[in-house]
Amino acid sequence: MIVYPDTSFLCALYRPQGNSAQAAEYFSGLKDPLPVSSPLLFEFRQSLRLQSFLHDRDQNKGFSLKEAGAVLAKLEENLKDGFLEIIPVDWADVVSRAEMLSARHAARDGTRGFDIIHVATALHLKAKNFLTFDTAQRKLAQAEGLKTPF
Repeated sequence: MIVYPDTSFLCALYRPQGNSAQAAEYFSGLKDPLPVSSPLLFEFRQSLRLQSFLHDRDQNKGFSLKEAGAVLAKLEENLKDGFLEIIPVDWADVVSRAEMLSARHAARDGTRGFDIIHVATALHLKAKNFLTFDTAQRKLAQAEGLKTPF
């Protein structure tokens, strides 16, 4: 089974939240490493850093730099140990697909750029399942023929 995750799946996998059990169960059932791309990892790492920035300014928001660091360390450990695999992609093809997705969906659905890039990457990789907990991304992925198990 070919799968590709988005940032919401990684967030659920690495930080406790309402859908973490679902993410962990799915992840533990994978026979092969979870494929990830460099832009997906960038967005995930950036989201952690942003949350620590927000927490530093307002303790009721985000989470601490220490927690962000622990999540980043676990991510790096999983990459090193082969549970996640950074996969090469043809970025010209991904961007071309993203442009087509944007033209079809952005004006009507308000789809965000990174959401489009993630779905375009999944399509480029010929993924069958798209792992997301984000409602808007699920809608886009399903509209493009990807299965979304959550």
